[in-house]
Amino acid sequence: MFNRKDKGTMRKETPIEKGDIKAFLGPGSQFEGKLVFDEIVRLDGTFRGEVTSRDTLIVGEAADIQAEVTVGTLVLSGRFKGNIKASKKVELRAPAQVEGSIETPVLSVEEGVQLNGTLTMKKEAAPAEKKAVAR
Repeated sequence: MFNRKDKGTMRKETPIEKGDIKAFLGPGSQFEGKLVFDEIVRLDGTFRGEVTSRDTLIVGEAADIQAEVTVGTLVLSGRFKGNIKASKKVELRAPAQVEGSIETPVLSVEEGVQLNGTLTMKKEAAPAEKKAVAR
């Protein structure tokens, strides 16, 4: 059951089509600053700074990220150093290397991921609870 030889066929992946990605920082690219977006973005290069979105950030295997990240969903396969706040979920896929803090209601970690830091998992408030708190 746990001794899978073909990891690729058993992996539950976030269903994202190639055309869904609205911005892409390719391998060998470098960017420093603040990135704000509303749709799916993929980073495969080097990024330093802040990322803010309610949508999905995909960090590829070749990526090297040092940032404060606040997103809806994070799918991470590369190197990351910093703090992550995800309102929906974080998926850590091998060969990801993470150093820092993660705050998310849902966490998925593949075998082979290196995670050194802190993890905070708070249950997302149900819609009825959100309305009651807002009064």
